[in-house]
Amino acid sequence: MVVLNKIYTRTGDKGATALGTGERRLKNDLRVEAYGAVDETNSAIGLARVSTTMDPECARVDAMLLCVQNDLFDLGADLCVPSSDAAPGREPLRIVQSQVDRLEREIDELNADLTPLLSFVLPGGSPAAAALHLARAIARRAERRIVSLAQCPGEIVGEPALKYVNRLSDFLFVAARHVNRKGEGDILWVPGQNR
Repeated sequence: MVVLNKIYTRTGDKGATALGTGERRLKNDLRVEAYGAVDETNSAIGLARVSTTMDPECARVDAMLLCVQNDLFDLGADLCVPSSDAAPGREPLRIVQSQVDRLEREIDELNADLTPLLSFVLPGGSPAAAALHLARAIARRAERRIVSLAQCPGEIVGEPALKYVNRLSDFLFVAARHVNRKGEGDILWVPGQNR
């Protein structure tokens, strides 16, 4: 369990922060950037949930989003404790394959109800869909950061974490379409429309 008694610590005043192991890194370190982008994704999903929580027709998607928000804290915990830094006898929290599997099942469930796409979708439609498209774009940025981190010498990112963040943007895309009246409210891209 996490206990937060003091919110400001002044330890970051010189541009550094601590990983979950206590190791100090600069705030622009790629690992810190990666879990920071995950936190941004989670915040954007929270914004989308302002709409989905209020709409009874979005109840199933809202429940899925709540699970994803919890998973994203797991992902942040996974990323803030590098594999080589785990304390002996203490197993750090990691994203596991079952979380990826659940997300894939939910993508398939939501996608089954959607009208087929004939073009790319412009972000928008309902407020919930617009917020989910924003979360999707931020999730893609988080994925790019995590992939970059995984490619750095000496940095390890678990395969389930990489899979999860990759599936997340797909989930957010189909969730956005689903809350847009199962795709009927989607705004489609018209190539060259304004030439």
